Parts: sequence; C-alpha cells; structure tokens
Amino acid sequence: MMPADLPISSWIVFAALAGLSVLTLTVAIFKVMQFRRMGVGRHQLGEQILDDWLNGRPDEAQRKAQPGRTVLTRVLRATLSGLRARPAEPEYGEELARQVALAELIQLGARMRLLEAVVQIAPTLGLLGTVIGMIDAFGNLALSQQISDPRLLAGGIWTALTTTAAGLALALVAYFISAWLEGRIEDERQGIELAVSSAIHGRIAQPGR
Repeated sequence: MMPADLPISSWIVFAALAGLSVLTLTVAIFKVMQFRRMGVGRHQLGEQILDDWLNGRPDEAQRKAQPGRTVLTRVLRATLSGLRARPAEPEYGEELARQVALAELIQLGARMRLLEAVVQIAPTLGLLGTVIGMIDAFGNLALSQQISDPRLLAGGIWTALTTTAAGLALALVAYFISAWLEGRIEDERQGIELAVSSAIHGRIAQPGR
C-alpha cells in the first residue's frame, strides 16, 4: 500500500514511470496494428508471384503483384515493373526495388526509438527514485529524536525499493517488445532481399521443390 506522506519529488518519479508505461503500451499496440496493416510477415503471395515470374508467366506475376497488399508484393511489383520496362538493364529493376524497400522499412522502423528511449530512461528514473527515497528516509531520521522508530524510514525505503523495481520491470518489458519488433523488421528485410535477388538472378532450387 502506498504511504500517504510521500514528498512531491517521489510523486513526480511515479508519474514519470506511469507515463513511460503508457507510452510503451501505446507504441506496442500501434506497431502491431501497423505491421498487420502493411502485411508484414505475409510472404505466401510473394512466393506465388516469384514462381509465376521465374516460370515464364510475367503477366500473371504482375497481375498478382498489382494490388500490393503486403510489403513484399509492393517491392516485387516495383521490381517486375523495372525488369519489364528495361529488360536489358536489370539494375534498373533492382534500383526501383531498393527505393520501395527503403520507404517500406522506414515506415516499419518509425517510433522504434521511443521504445529504445524507454529502455534507457526507465532504470534511470528508478535510480532517481531510489536516491530520493533514501534522502527522504534519512532526512526524516535526522529531524526526529526517535532514532529507534523504524516508521521514520519506512516511507523513504518504500519509495526507493518500489521505484527501482518499477523502473527495471518497465525497462525489461520495453526491451523485449523492442527486440520482438526489431526481429520482425529484420525478417522482412531479409525476405525482401532474397525475393528481389531471386526475381533478377533466379534462385537455387530447394530440396523438395
């Protein structure tokens, strides 16, 4: 239970930690919804487009790529458009793919720095709360004649321990969310590179295909 006589500085630290928690949750929800809207991780249609392209069905491949419902299909649409516009210049299709892929990855990386900032700031706020709590505890002790009364230290120690735990817990949560999102972005980047390379240079037949 929270002590009622905490100093204003302790309340400020708790408010800041609560604000960071809201920020972390907001960014996490936004990124999950954004990834879903952009079609991150949905590569099945991209594989079908590549199969059509590499098996001599360019019209069918371009037709499937036209709606551009996922990151991969939008990149492939640009790649195929460039390759068909200038068949003798594959680097043109590769450059168009690079531009579209860069724009897509910039969107995917948006607001990720906010999570990184929470990972850095939350433990620092927890440490600040620890210092404030200990200053409050020993300040109360210094102003009192009842040296043996443990209640004089209770509020400050409670603040110190609680803010430290809250700051570390928030930083860990933000770190794991950030790592998961970064992993999905990296998987998408690798999938784009592989698909563009396959469209331009062909691909090695995999066992069982």
